[in-house]
Amino acid sequence: MPELLPLEMIPLDAIGLLILTAAFTSFITAAVGIGGGVLLLAVMASLVPPAALIPVHGLVQFGSNGGRAWLTRRHCDWSLVGGFALGALVGAVLAYFIVVQLPLQWIQLAVAGFILFLVWGPKPKQMDLGPKGRILFGGLTTLVSMFVGATGPLVASVVYRQSADKLAVSATFASCMSVQHLLKLLVFSVAGFAFWQWLPLVLLMIGAGFVGTWLGLKVLNRLPVKLFSQLFKLVITLLALRLLWQGLAA
Repeated sequence: MPELLPLEMIPLDAIGLLILTAAFTSFITAAVGIGGGVLLLAVMASLVPPAALIPVHGLVQFGSNGGRAWLTRRHCDWSLVGGFALGALVGAVLAYFIVVQLPLQWIQLAVAGFILFLVWGPKPKQMDLGPKGRILFGGLTTLVSMFVGATGPLVASVVYRQSADKLAVSATFASCMSVQHLLKLLVFSVAGFAFWQWLPLVLLMIGAGFVGTWLGLKVLNRLPVKLFSQLFKLVITLLALRLLWQGLAA
């Protein structure tokens, strides 16, 4: 009897749930700015084998963020993304060669605290990271992502402080996360993960996510800037508190 592929181990109803969740979470991220990736990861954790969870989630998120970045490319801060990408590449290389012996809960607590400060702390009238700051931002968040897993809230909190424009925040965040997920996929590919076994499901989830993104952007265009800012801060704060709880519980 031939050995089952990993995808064949997932029931058909679970596959349907994953596809619908991909659409719903992409809608949330496009409309509110953030939050869908963490929710998708939570759902996938109960349906996808642990060894495949992070790489498959990363591939789906790369498709989702990439689609959103393409649809909103006219509003993107490409100078920020360019510096971030350069730093992210350096951070990924460093993470590949360096093993940091830090307890995971320490990192979770530090990241959660930093996010809360960035979102709710005093915000200067004008804040520009500058070329060096953008490179450092990309490098540090990518390095941290190798230990924390998902740095979306951290990246979003910094991007949020760079612009008050809702479309610019959404577009720049999507582009930065696309870069980070792409680097993560390269690392897993080098490690030998068989992405081809999951391509049918991933492509369906990415397609559903693109539809969710398109609908979410329609909602985003209708959201008043003040309401978007309030929703964004609320969601990102809840994600930071979740990370804080995980660190304290550990």
